[in-house]
Amino acid sequence: MFHRPVSRRRCATATIALGLLYTPTSAWAGAHDTEPIAAPLTAPGARVTAVASAPGSTTALSGYTIQSTAKVTDPAAAVSSPGYPARRWYPAGSRSTVLAALLANGKYADPFYSTNQQKIPKADFTVPWWYRSDFTVTDTSERSYLDFSGVISAADVYVNGHRVAKTADVAGSYTHHELDITSLVRAGTNTVAFRVQPNTPNKNLTMGWIDWLQPPPDENMGIVRNVLVRRGGPVALRDAHVVTKLAVPSLASADLTVKAQARNETGAAVTATVSGTIGSTSFTKTVPLAAHQTKTVTFAPADSPGLRLKSPKVWWPAGMGGQPMYGLDLTASVAGAPSDTAHEDFGIREVKAPLNADGARQYSINGRRLLIKGGGWSPDEFLRWDRTYVEDRLKYALDLGLNTIRLEGHIEPDEFFDLADRYGILTLPGWECCDKWEGQVNGSETGERWTAADYPVAKASMAAEAARLRDHPSVISFLIGSDFAPDATIEKNYLAALKAADWPTPVVAAASDSSSPVSGSSGMKMTGPYDWVPPNYWYAKREGGATGFNSETSAGPDIPTLDTLRRMMSPAELDTLWKNPGTKQYHRSPSSTFATLKLYDAALTGRYGAPTGLTDYVRKAQLAQYENVRAQYEAYGRNATDSSKPSTGVVYWMFNSGWTSLHWQLMDRYLDQGGAYFGAKKANEPLHIQYSYDNRSVVVVNNRHASASGLKARVTLFNTDGTQKYDTTATGVSVGGDGARRTALTVPSSVSGLSTTYLARLILTDAQGKEVSRNVYWLSTRADTLDWAGTDWWYTPTTSYANLKGINSMARVPVSASASTSANPDGMFTTTVTVRNTGTGKTPSLLTDVHLVDAKGKPVLPVQWSDNQVSLWPGESTTLTATYRTADLHGSTPRVRVSGWNTAEKTVPAP
Repeated sequence: MFHRPVSRRRCATATIALGLLYTPTSAWAGAHDTEPIAAPLTAPGARVTAVASAPGSTTALSGYTIQSTAKVTDPAAAVSSPGYPARRWYPAGSRSTVLAALLANGKYADPFYSTNQQKIPKADFTVPWWYRSDFTVTDTSERSYLDFSGVISAADVYVNGHRVAKTADVAGSYTHHELDITSLVRAGTNTVAFRVQPNTPNKNLTMGWIDWLQPPPDENMGIVRNVLVRRGGPVALRDAHVVTKLAVPSLASADLTVKAQARNETGAAVTATVSGTIGSTSFTKTVPLAAHQTKTVTFAPADSPGLRLKSPKVWWPAGMGGQPMYGLDLTASVAGAPSDTAHEDFGIREVKAPLNADGARQYSINGRRLLIKGGGWSPDEFLRWDRTYVEDRLKYALDLGLNTIRLEGHIEPDEFFDLADRYGILTLPGWECCDKWEGQVNGSETGERWTAADYPVAKASMAAEAARLRDHPSVISFLIGSDFAPDATIEKNYLAALKAADWPTPVVAAASDSSSPVSGSSGMKMTGPYDWVPPNYWYAKREGGATGFNSETSAGPDIPTLDTLRRMMSPAELDTLWKNPGTKQYHRSPSSTFATLKLYDAALTGRYGAPTGLTDYVRKAQLAQYENVRAQYEAYGRNATDSSKPSTGVVYWMFNSGWTSLHWQLMDRYLDQGGAYFGAKKANEPLHIQYSYDNRSVVVVNNRHASASGLKARVTLFNTDGTQKYDTTATGVSVGGDGARRTALTVPSSVSGLSTTYLARLILTDAQGKEVSRNVYWLSTRADTLDWAGTDWWYTPTTSYANLKGINSMARVPVSASASTSANPDGMFTTTVTVRNTGTGKTPSLLTDVHLVDAKGKPVLPVQWSDNQVSLWPGESTTLTATYRTADLHGSTPRVRVSGWNTAEKTVPAP
């Protein structure tokens, strides 16, 4: 996130057979991956992890008990010994910050409501906290290791009363650690304890929240990734991975190179046999190892011909092909007995991202160029991992027609990237801005200057994340800088770590228009905006407009639905929300730049008229957000095939929020969908007709690979009372795959009798006359005017607004709805809704919204709609489908709530 001073390994060891992983048939299948939290302990021994003994096994500690060092006066040796009476300690999950555990135990009120989070005392988290877990071992003949990362910010580590690592060694949330604890482990119960240090993002190379949300009072101190107990024999296998080289563009073959480290853990020479399989291909080598020696074991097509695959199963992003995965299995044996195993999933694909003639980064996958259409990812504010919740959001990304998620810091656990691989969603991970990560960079005024101790932590972080992410085909780059590129020393360390890990994809210097000595120009821009701009802004080939690769940009505020607002704000706060634009909004940002909704509210009033109440404010917000988000994606989609200064990528800032927010989100924390969501979904539909705010042209954008021909485009203009004032068509329209084509149509700038505010309906039909795209705009004969000379890093001022107030006078029209629900065999329901404009006049129903609700009127979420927020002229109807988990009804009967800009709200049963 741009924030100027003005105010801004995977090495799973279970042995499994090769298999190809495909997207499940159920679009919303999934199960919660979170642990239930018990009541506070009154006696020790409530959680004990049974550790497997097989060579190569890994067992995650099932959870902890935690307590503040301010309340624990016993010595570390006692706390970290079996049998310690951890009475009045709090249970915590296997991945949990301190505050996440306290919230799970009911210590504080819902932090997402009102200003509850502000009431949590920060002083409680200024001292270290103990994390304690017991595990049992039945066989001590195998070696034992602690394997972990994700400690925020640092920790002393103890096993059975002995310190095995100190804070200077276990520092940084991304560094990976493997501690040999063989000599301390005994048969029966063993104890691991972490004394976790407080986190300060400006001082520690960890995670911070910049200006996204109100930061948690504990600053996420804790352990947020699994701590594994690893077992093995005299020779350990580590760092297993596969380097792939795909023949492009033919895709006819792929060379696989398998690499792993074989490490002799004994004081005597041994001979190991390392064997492996990928599908039906097997390979083996004899590896002599001196005492405590480590060797790299490599299998390549030159010595293992089966590693040259003919007609490989190639991994593609969603919509471009399938997502097959391969599996590597390795075993190290000594004297015929297994000593260690390793498994790694990987995909075969090639990523290129050269700079084009304009210096913009242009990505291609397997030789096919693509426009990056993405969103910025936020994890849960308390870094709680919930597989289902994450999977739901990734499915929303696919539903929106997006292909990429950018992670600015806050790099999620392995399962996140497994899901991205599975669903074909590209990812752009990288380091974050505006805290210690960029404190050493010239020009950055955030974060403390680095000390000598920070450089090895940063390099180790890069090495660990590179090793963890390199085999995921969804990962297409690593951004080694955000707002600033790293200096020469830091970049050298990063690149050395990436090279050592055989990093396979482009390394990008920064998310901003910056350069580093070796990586060169980033090929990206970070020109915002981050606050409100009008829809026509996006068409200008300057600043944040649709040219080049914009790594983070949006028109700022995204007001949630009324349902969500009532869940997150008190009645008094809701009253302030629509009445007082200049008031600081706790649910917007801690940044003074983004503290209020003043710019947004001024535009809402200037364009649509002053709100008359909360409901009117929210309905106008949904309309405004729909038109603005739609315009952003439409502009970048249209310009992607331009011969001059084409657009190559856009990342909506942000895709989602980690808390209950009033800005930077395409859907809210509860996964409800409003104007921003459906504006993006409309813009990114597979075959799409759209209006251009800059030159009034009508363009067809084809987001599919196959070309389309024999299309007919139609433009009809209406006054707000529904009177038709203009109508024209163009036939024989064709558009190539992955591209855009301007039709012969242009929306005229003046039409006799056209009202100041008017409606433009664009319809695209195929050769058989079937409607394949409908797009309705509310426009004005007076355009928004931008003050480009007054542009700041976060927005461009608007000096006069388009007059859209005429839609306030649109007649109310009746819309009928009928709905029915069917059960699917995969635990899903599908509700089918037919809505019809039954009005007898001429007025359309503008942006008719359909919400699935339970018997109490509460939205059923998440839900995937085939389409929504549709506009219908009298006599027209459309049928929509909603797919959702049966369990999310909680036994209720589904109902459908229909409303719209000029449609009275009504709810009908969906039996």
